[in-house]
Amino acid sequence: MTNAHESLTLQLLEWAAAAPRSRTELMEAWKSTCPRLSIWEDACADGLLGCGVGRDDRVLLTEEGRRRLRARAQAR
Repeated sequence: MTNAHESLTLQLLEWAAAAPRSRTELMEAWKSTCPRLSIWEDACADGLLGCGVGRDDRVLLTEEGRRRLRARAQAR
């Protein structure tokens, strides 16, 4: 069973993999008012997502992020 944080992280990875996304789109879609819920920041820190510093820079899944999505698909 996955915990809530892991489930949200996998949702973020699926969202990012579904279509080209900019950092601005990521920030808008995954913003949080709770400092303890930083899914996108954690995904970047865990090496699951890569993104530039500019607002229009693309958000990309890393190889580890793609591996996590494949593992989830196989578990289903």
